[in-house]
Amino acid sequence: MDHFLYRDGVLHAEDVPVADIAAAVGTPFYVYSTATLLRHFRLFDEALEGMDHLVCYAMKAASNQAILKTLGDAGAGMDVVSGGEYRRARAAGIPGERIVFSGVGKTADEIRTALEGGIRQFNVESEPEMEVLSAVAVSLGKVAPITIRVNPDVDAKTHAKIATGKSENKFGIPIARARAVYAHAASLAGIDVIGIDVHIGSQLTDLAPFEMAYQKVADLTEQLRADGHVIRRLDLGGGLGIPYERSNAAPPLPTDYGAMVKRTLGHLNCEIEIEPGRLIAGNAGLMVSKVIYVKSGEGRDFLILDGAMNDLIRPAMYDAYHDIIPVNEPDAGAEQQPYDVVGPVCESGDTFAKQRMLPHLAADDLVAFRSAGAYGAVMSSEYNSRPLIPEVLVKGDQFAVIRRRPTFDEMINRDTIPEWV
Repeated sequence: MDHFLYRDGVLHAEDVPVADIAAAVGTPFYVYSTATLLRHFRLFDEALEGMDHLVCYAMKAASNQAILKTLGDAGAGMDVVSGGEYRRARAAGIPGERIVFSGVGKTADEIRTALEGGIRQFNVESEPEMEVLSAVAVSLGKVAPITIRVNPDVDAKTHAKIATGKSENKFGIPIARARAVYAHAASLAGIDVIGIDVHIGSQLTDLAPFEMAYQKVADLTEQLRADGHVIRRLDLGGGLGIPYERSNAAPPLPTDYGAMVKRTLGHLNCEIEIEPGRLIAGNAGLMVSKVIYVKSGEGRDFLILDGAMNDLIRPAMYDAYHDIIPVNEPDAGAEQQPYDVVGPVCESGDTFAKQRMLPHLAADDLVAFRSAGAYGAVMSSEYNSRPLIPEVLVKGDQFAVIRRRPTFDEMINRDTIPEWV
């Protein structure tokens, strides 16, 4: 569910007409719904009710500080994967004890920043990282709380580029080596081993891979406790998918996911962490774009938009599907026609959809890309010297620009020409 609905023939973001935002900030732009963000966070929080738990929003999905503060004020923790994300979370007012640091390539400087600024835990992904983490902690006179990410070799049955839990993926340590790695971790002076971490991928639409992975984690917990380790926290990652295509079967609900977690892991009396990103932010955002031209080609018509692959790269990168709808509601039963929906960037890959059935559209009409709140603005770039597009947050009948569009001069003047040129 989201809060982007037609009213009186015009698409609204909560109580704000999307066309009014377009008139104020120009196109293209991203717009997020506060009500949707909070609803999806609370669904996860309520799904784990009765268990000691923390929902840590995976901020790589959408990391504007306004979004982080909105979720943080509701009680969310944050899952960060870089020093920059850590600093961004702290700048948004998230306390260190609610920040989990994940990622395979944490540097000594990033580790030091988090230890000095406060951290809930590091999700350690390799033995070399563990050695560096211990050394940095000792140098600061601290002890770093860690979970170790295990790779359970479970096929998440998702897109190859967002699968993380198979033996061929770069993430975590093989679960078969876990007991030896935990024994080594326990010998390091700068580390306090508190739990286990697992994450098998993103955009999962079936609970079976989760349950298979979590059962392996349950078995490992018992083994590690028998070895003398105090396993008190289980970080289960994120990955629950969203319905990008409205015609497809809906993925499992957070309530179903929560029931599976309780059934699989509830007997262990561990604190549970989960790290949803896409399901919280994905359906909470639209990208809105304007038609520049309608071009007739050989056997097809092209809808050329002012939004491009540098603004929303998911279709080019993952062959991802996004529903595309007109901002002005078409009449009931309006005739549709196929369009190739493309942007103005000089790449054949700058194609959002091929032969997509849409109502008749003309130059200056506005269209909205649904489910664009996750991995949209955060993955955007200035390719072709196109400025980053604005982000807008809506709450009820109010809206505010939370990232403005830079001017061409601001973008160009970041370059420095050496004196010898």
